[in-house]
Amino acid sequence: MTVNTAVVRTIDADTAWAAVLRRDRSFDGRFVTGVLTTGIYCRPSCAARHPARSNVRFFDDGATAREHGLRACRRCLPDDAGRDEVALAKALEILRAEEPPALESLAASVGYAPHHFHRLFKRATGVTPAAFARAERARRAASALESEARVTDAIYEAGYSAPSRFYEDSKARLGMTPSAWKNGGAGASIRWSVVSTSLGPMLVAATQKGICRLSFDEDEAALRQRFPRAQLLPADDAMQAWIEGAVQAVENPSRMPDLPLDVAGTAFQEAIWQELRRIPVGETRTYADIATSVGKPGAVRAAGSANGANNVAVLIPCHRVIRSDGSLGGYAYGLERKARLLQREGNESVAQKPLL
Repeated sequence: MTVNTAVVRTIDADTAWAAVLRRDRSFDGRFVTGVLTTGIYCRPSCAARHPARSNVRFFDDGATAREHGLRACRRCLPDDAGRDEVALAKALEILRAEEPPALESLAASVGYAPHHFHRLFKRATGVTPAAFARAERARRAASALESEARVTDAIYEAGYSAPSRFYEDSKARLGMTPSAWKNGGAGASIRWSVVSTSLGPMLVAATQKGICRLSFDEDEAALRQRFPRAQLLPADDAMQAWIEGAVQAVENPSRMPDLPLDVAGTAFQEAIWQELRRIPVGETRTYADIATSVGKPGAVRAAGSANGANNVAVLIPCHRVIRSDGSLGGYAYGLERKARLLQREGNESVAQKPLL
């Protein structure tokens, strides 16, 4: 059998092979792995024993692999990836409705068993169907709070059955009341401090729930621009442990403590942020990798925007995301800081890339 050396157009061969070695499910549907010695093609996550690298070729999809004489693996069923994508698209549309169904009904509507679909959805988006629905409802509430004259009207407009349900969600997700959200932080108390680090002055600000802002080269004036109606107070003794933990995250990333965060975004942004927190110290991902990991391989720019919307630098490690060509890409606090963060995390090869 003769098979040429075609590779996928959407990803380089080294990245594809690394995904295969990790059996990374987030790459399923983005390419297939052709094994010349067996004449089959598989998903990147196939559980079969890994072939020798010299016997592998990568293809955009199953159809292209079949054109080159390969057949689908009966173990991982790579052609079912298309079915998964269709089911996910339909489920996302349903969950954006004002009255999302229970998991059993949602799974049945897209043709899957509940437990199977729950795993599929979380693997693709980074959140459960229930969490996605809550995030969508909170997003609608935030939008309504900006346009509705009364908070109660905004709550019902967002699809909540009662104000009490929204207050429960908002306390868990936002760390401030609906009125505070509507009025630029009115009524919310935020404590803050600027501390010295080896990367320069660092602002740490927090609500009672957790750290809501971590940035470099900012001060009280910058914080007030973000929360113009919040009550800004100096850090107290209760906040010192969080401040010390934030400094440790900068100075010694391998011993970064698990600090509480008070951040909220759209479901897509939160899925991106979750993926960022999964990147191990010393490793990087590309913007394309992050987009693919949340089930949106075509949303590379949107993933970049969500990356840039991160309010807590280092703790949500957006500095670990680089361009597909290996260059550092952008960073809100300067590429030199990004390089130094990567360097102290042990990623010397990336940190030494040219900054421009």
